[in-house]
Amino acid sequence: MTTFHAVLRIDHQNAEVLQFDAEHLQSQRIKAHTHHTAQHASGVRSEHEFYAAVCEALAEIPEVLVAGSKTALADFRHYAEKHRPALVPHLVGYETIDHPTAPQLVAMARKFFLRYDRMAGTPTPA
Repeated sequence: MTTFHAVLRIDHQNAEVLQFDAEHLQSQRIKAHTHHTAQHASGVRSEHEFYAAVCEALAEIPEVLVAGSKTALADFRHYAEKHRPALVPHLVGYETIDHPTAPQLVAMARKFFLRYDRMAGTPTPA
Protein backbone atom coordinates (compact mmCIF):
# COMPACT_ATOMS: atom_id res chain seq x y z
CA MET A 1 0.00 0.00 0.00
CA THR A 2 1.34 3.41 -0.93
CA THR A 3 0.34 6.08 1.54
CA PHE A 4 1.27 9.70 1.86
CA HIS A 5 0.84 10.17 5.60
CA ALA A 6 1.75 8.25 8.73
CA VAL A 7 1.78 8.73 12.46
CA LEU A 8 4.52 7.24 14.61
CA ARG A 9 3.70 6.53 18.25
CA ILE A 10 6.97 6.04 20.11
CA ASP A 11 8.26 5.47 23.62
CA HIS A 12 11.62 4.08 24.72
CA GLN A 13 10.71 0.42 24.20
CA ASN A 14 8.04 0.33 21.49
CA ALA A 15 7.05 2.10 18.33
CA GLU A 16 4.00 1.80 16.12
CA VAL A 17 3.82 3.20 12.61
CA LEU A 18 0.29 3.76 11.36
CA GLN A 19 0.17 4.53 7.64
CA PHE A 20 -3.18 5.67 6.35
CA ASP A 21 -5.15 7.16 3.52
CA ALA A 22 -8.88 7.82 3.18
CA GLU A 23 -9.77 4.12 3.02
CA HIS A 24 -6.85 2.09 4.39
CA LEU A 25 -4.85 1.71 7.58
CA GLN A 26 -1.65 -0.28 7.89
CA SER A 27 0.13 -0.86 11.19
CA GLN A 28 3.71 -1.89 11.91
CA ARG A 29 5.12 -2.48 15.40
CA ILE A 30 8.76 -2.22 16.37
CA LYS A 31 10.11 -3.33 19.73
CA ALA A 32 13.43 -2.51 21.33
CA HIS A 33 15.72 -5.44 21.97
CA THR A 34 17.65 -5.09 25.18
CA HIS A 35 21.14 -6.49 25.40
CA HIS A 36 22.04 -7.58 28.90
CA THR A 37 25.81 -7.29 28.88
CA ALA A 38 28.43 -5.92 31.20
CA GLN A 39 29.75 -3.82 28.36
CA HIS A 40 29.76 -0.09 29.02
CA ALA A 41 26.98 1.80 27.24
CA SER A 42 25.15 -1.31 26.02
CA GLY A 43 21.89 0.51 26.79
CA VAL A 44 22.86 3.30 24.42
CA ARG A 45 23.69 0.74 21.73
CA SER A 46 20.28 -0.90 22.19
CA GLU A 47 18.53 2.47 21.98
CA HIS A 48 20.41 3.33 18.78
CA GLU A 49 19.50 -0.03 17.23
CA PHE A 50 15.84 0.58 18.14
CA TYR A 51 15.81 4.09 16.68
CA ALA A 52 17.61 2.84 13.56
CA ALA A 53 14.88 0.23 13.04
CA VAL A 54 12.21 2.92 13.49
CA CYS A 55 13.93 5.17 10.95
CA GLU A 56 14.11 2.29 8.46
CA ALA A 57 10.36 1.77 8.83
CA LEU A 58 9.79 5.46 8.04
CA ALA A 59 12.20 5.65 5.09
CA GLU A 60 9.61 5.57 2.28
CA ILE A 61 6.90 7.71 3.91
CA PRO A 62 6.74 11.33 2.69
CA GLU A 63 5.16 12.91 5.80
CA VAL A 64 5.23 11.56 9.35
CA LEU A 65 3.69 12.94 12.53
CA VAL A 66 5.65 11.73 15.57
CA ALA A 67 3.69 11.28 18.81
CA GLY A 68 4.74 10.17 22.27
CA SER A 69 5.95 11.34 25.64
CA LYS A 70 8.05 14.47 25.86
CA THR A 71 11.27 12.58 26.61
CA ALA A 72 10.67 9.91 23.96
CA LEU A 73 10.06 12.62 21.34
CA ALA A 74 13.19 14.53 22.37
CA ASP A 75 15.37 11.41 22.32
CA PHE A 76 14.08 10.21 18.95
CA ARG A 77 14.35 13.68 17.43
CA HIS A 78 17.95 13.99 18.65
CA TYR A 79 18.82 10.59 17.18
CA ALA A 80 17.22 11.41 13.82
CA GLU A 81 18.90 14.81 13.57
CA LYS A 82 22.32 13.37 14.42
CA HIS A 83 22.25 9.99 12.64
CA ARG A 84 19.51 10.23 9.97
CA PRO A 85 19.46 13.84 8.69
CA ALA A 86 17.85 12.79 5.38
CA LEU A 87 14.78 11.61 7.31
CA VAL A 88 14.33 14.83 9.31
CA PRO A 89 12.43 16.79 6.58
CA HIS A 90 9.85 13.98 6.49
CA LEU A 91 9.17 14.29 10.23
CA VAL A 92 6.72 17.15 9.84
CA GLY A 93 5.35 17.43 13.37
CA TYR A 94 5.69 16.31 16.98
CA GLU A 95 2.77 15.85 19.37
CA THR A 96 3.02 15.04 23.06
CA ILE A 97 0.38 12.43 23.93
CA ASP A 98 -0.55 9.98 26.68
CA HIS A 99 -1.91 6.61 25.58
CA PRO A 100 -4.52 6.99 22.84
CA THR A 101 -5.99 4.02 21.04
CA ALA A 102 -5.00 3.46 17.41
CA PRO A 103 -8.28 4.98 16.10
CA GLN A 104 -7.81 8.05 18.34
CA LEU A 105 -4.23 8.40 17.13
CA VAL A 106 -5.24 8.20 13.46
CA ALA A 107 -8.05 10.73 14.02
CA MET A 108 -5.57 13.13 15.63
CA ALA A 109 -3.13 12.59 12.74
CA ARG A 110 -5.84 13.19 10.12
CA LYS A 111 -6.69 16.54 11.74
CA PHE A 112 -3.00 17.45 11.94
CA PHE A 113 -2.35 16.63 8.28
CA LEU A 114 -5.46 18.48 7.13
CA ARG A 115 -4.10 21.64 8.78
CA TYR A 116 -0.52 20.92 7.70
CA ASP A 117 -1.45 20.38 4.05
CA ARG A 118 -3.59 23.53 3.99
CA MET A 119 -0.71 25.58 5.38
CA ALA A 120 1.72 24.03 2.90
CA GLY A 121 -0.68 24.68 0.02
CA THR A 122 -0.77 21.06 -1.04
CA PRO A 123 -3.96 19.07 -1.47
CA THR A 124 -4.43 16.16 0.91
CA PRO A 125 -4.42 12.94 -1.11
CA ALA A 126 -7.70 11.04 -1.01
